[in-house]
Amino acid sequence: MSDEKRLIIIDSNALLHRSFHALPPLTTKKGEQTGAVYGFLLTLFKAIKDLKPDYIAACFDTPASTFRHQKFKDYKAQRPKTPEELSQQIPKIKKILERFEIPVFEKDGFEADDLISTITEKAKQGSEIYILTGDLDNLQNVDENVRVYTLGRGIKETVIYDAEKISSRFGIRPDQMVEFKILVGDSSDNIPGILGIGKKTAADLLKEFNSLENIFQKIKEGAAEIPARTKEVLLKSKAQISLSRELVETRKDVPIEFKIQKCQFGGFNKEKAEEILKEFEFNSLIRRLAEFNRTEGGETTSEEKRKTVLKLL
Repeated sequence: MSDEKRLIIIDSNALLHRSFHALPPLTTKKGEQTGAVYGFLLTLFKAIKDLKPDYIAACFDTPASTFRHQKFKDYKAQRPKTPEELSQQIPKIKKILERFEIPVFEKDGFEADDLISTITEKAKQGSEIYILTGDLDNLQNVDENVRVYTLGRGIKETVIYDAEKISSRFGIRPDQMVEFKILVGDSSDNIPGILGIGKKTAADLLKEFNSLENIFQKIKEGAAEIPARTKEVLLKSKAQISLSRELVETRKDVPIEFKIQKCQFGGFNKEKAEEILKEFEFNSLIRRLAEFNRTEGGETTSEEKRKTVLKLL
């Protein structure tokens, strides 16, 4: 992977949610909740230090229902309502992102994950992409140009998922993650798996037969290597598998206007950035602001970036 152009795409709601639950409540002197915003920025600053991006974009969910809810009324039905203390922090992080001149993308009818996949599809030719997130829903996007940068334990430890890391943890390739999830289900999204097929069986099937299409072809041919019980439950679940694919697979064609040049990071006004951090009483973060030098043409060279980015104290 080249380091000439590097894009971070922030899975904003997932990162806020993870930060909200990982940190104790944090409030300003006025009593405003800011813990999720603080955790979000801690992780973002660490990602900037580690990855030294040329570009950053942030994707958000909207309150509107999505096409997935229209297809499956119980999609995410078991999830509790977002706590008001967390909802109130979303406008705050958007205000901060604006000061850092990080563009925000959101679209009614779609999830942030769909926007992330769409931007990834548009930008990955000629760029290396890191998806900054609080969960693993974006592992399906990983390839030679795309990695997932996520939290480990708490918010201090981070993990980067590439194809090798996915294989070591799940036993499959990134392009098999959608069908793996179809087979095992996803309780967080209320997507049912195939009864009787656990993670090991799902991984073994995909490793041996590569895809669900091939598995069904082998069943049709009467393959002896697939247990009779597995054949039975898969054949009974064809309709469920078709629906689950529509729910699990992220869209790569969301109608948004994306130009990577507008996501260039580092040219923000430092005084305005300090001002917004002071407003939320994040005084310790002010010392951790990135310092970027610009060339006359407005671009930051890789060498300049590595000399000046994020002096973390």
